[in-house]
Amino acid sequence: MASDVDVDLGRLFESLRRDWLRIALFAIGITSIVFLLAALATPRYRAETRVLIEAGESVYTRPSTADDQGRALLDAEGVTSQVQVISSAEILAQVARQLDLASRDEFDAARISLLDRLFIMTGLKNSPAAIPPEERVLQAFREKLTVYRVENSRVIVIEFSSEDPVLAARVPNAVADAYVASQRAAKQRSNTEATDWLEPEIADLRERVKEAEGKVADFRSQSDLLMGQNNTVLATQQLAELSSELSRVRAARSAAEAKIETIRSAAGRGASLENLPDVLASGLIQRLRERQVELKARIADLSTSLLDNHPRIRALQSQLADLDGQIRAEVDKVIEGLETEAETARLRERELVDQLNQLKAESGRAGQEEVELRALEREAAAQRELLESYLTRYREAVARGDRNYLPVDARIFSRATVPAEPYFPKVIPVTIAAFAAALLVMAIVTLLRELFSGRAMRPAAGEMQPVEQVEMPADRERGKPAFPAVSVHHAGDLEEEPETAVEEKPAPAFVPSSSPLGEVHVEAAAEALIATGIGRAVFVSPEGDDAAATAVLVAREVSDAGLRVLLVDLTASGAASMPMLETISYTGITNLLAAEAQFADIIHSDLYSECHVIPIGTADPDRAMRGLDRLPIIMNSLSTAYDLVVVECGPAEAEALARLMDDDTQILVSVLDPADSAIKAARDELRQEGYDTPLLVTPVGHFPPPAPPGRDVA
Repeated sequence: MASDVDVDLGRLFESLRRDWLRIALFAIGITSIVFLLAALATPRYRAETRVLIEAGESVYTRPSTADDQGRALLDAEGVTSQVQVISSAEILAQVARQLDLASRDEFDAARISLLDRLFIMTGLKNSPAAIPPEERVLQAFREKLTVYRVENSRVIVIEFSSEDPVLAARVPNAVADAYVASQRAAKQRSNTEATDWLEPEIADLRERVKEAEGKVADFRSQSDLLMGQNNTVLATQQLAELSSELSRVRAARSAAEAKIETIRSAAGRGASLENLPDVLASGLIQRLRERQVELKARIADLSTSLLDNHPRIRALQSQLADLDGQIRAEVDKVIEGLETEAETARLRERELVDQLNQLKAESGRAGQEEVELRALEREAAAQRELLESYLTRYREAVARGDRNYLPVDARIFSRATVPAEPYFPKVIPVTIAAFAAALLVMAIVTLLRELFSGRAMRPAAGEMQPVEQVEMPADRERGKPAFPAVSVHHAGDLEEEPETAVEEKPAPAFVPSSSPLGEVHVEAAAEALIATGIGRAVFVSPEGDDAAATAVLVAREVSDAGLRVLLVDLTASGAASMPMLETISYTGITNLLAAEAQFADIIHSDLYSECHVIPIGTADPDRAMRGLDRLPIIMNSLSTAYDLVVVECGPAEAEALARLMDDDTQILVSVLDPADSAIKAARDELRQEGYDTPLLVTPVGHFPPPAPPGRDVA
């Protein structure tokens, strides 16, 4: 069992007090060097000019086609594009020539230091002399110039650093002026190109408009398309009017025929025709009827005093008979007039139908000609609209060129001024920072040296509490613990044991055993597990927890082969996890069963291999036993995450292994003494429970790895 150590903080920080002089001298030396370098460094000055990207046009002079272009210029991509324009080689070369930067020493890249000459000779750096002078100036210019866009704004900052404070202010102002001038020149060039292109296009369009309108006039005269009201073809308008007239005539003819049919029906029934509406509507008949009524009244008056044969009564009756004859004659004339009216309506209807058919044919022809006429008119209108738009743009471009009104979409709102103080080097802040950093680095070096020397380490204080025993279900029923409880004490409480010389010799990969049980070595068991691809290996140690080291050795052997291996310690004393961890007081499987921890809390790393281990844990055994039904689910989850899960059960009985088994499980029995009767009994018990013949593994000839400083190998 390994002894634990702690860091003695008092002794650790005592080393700082002991070595304070060396730390102070080192810090002062480094600070002096930094101070000299900062004092001798060439000061550099920085100045900046700010440009605002905005639409230069006013609402009164903005062209009608400039809205989309203005929106594209003012968005984020447009402003970023202007940053690239400002830092373009054309503008920088113009400024370099204007300020004669090639004559200044700080832009002369041809000066080569001794170190640069060495790099050039070894081929690690290209010679500046091979680069053209103008390119060298631009290269140095770009290194000193910074152009960027202020985030979430349309402001572009032009920043320049130089050894000369006046030059530091002149360069960004000159770059901004060159950018504005280039934008104005670009607009002037665009305006000139537009007028040069529009002028011949307008002349060509005028000819095309004239030709298109001539085609419209020629076609209209040839097709004889006369336009009526509402801008419709006359034939179509006449067709509509004639259709209305035909409907009216047909209605009149139908009404006359209905009247005649009524009169004929009344005559057939022997009814009086004088009471018909059309007859009564006649003025002559109405007057005759009135005369008839008067004669009948006079006859009635005279009949009171005269006989029927009286000459006066007979004269009146004769007049009444004449009136009846006149009424019948007038009725016949009315009926004849109705028949004449019906016949006239029929003739008019036939005439209108003939005219309607003629107009239909003429209207169809006029419709086809109208379609072609409209196509010609649309072509002429399109050419005319295009000509008008070109004329408008041409006049705008000519007016802007004549008046020299070409506003730039950028404005310099903050010009650079000559800086009063250099931004580099800041001698005092750099010196203070160097002193603090030197103190910190030297203090860390001193502490690490004290730790690595072991002088700051001391044995861990206190005594570890014994680990309670964990019972398997079958053993709980028998009333005895499956694993005996053991106590782990601090290494300082134990007496030193004399070291026993052990002759180290390499163990063979597989050594056949002469024992009748046929056990194999650790290497052979690991090779068998790797070759068969088993996902879970359950170790049983009938001889007690001392044999749990076999499972540890097999797990490490498989892990060294490159597989992901996890060892689960189910022994009562934690014997399997003792050689793998610094202490057995880690959270483990009982904490997970008791719902006190998660998987990430109980999985720990082996100190001597890439293997992982889950110790027995620190939870209350009785509470952990209540969650024992979750053990198969836990084992399945672990088998999914690892290539091999090794479970050390200690001296467990065969019937207690049911929760640990699945279809991909191999049972192994740890053997220390093949002559021990418990080995054969355990093998026979496993067979009786229905398990396959277990693989017997012995650790004989296998030596554990050496312990790290301050630890013993269990």
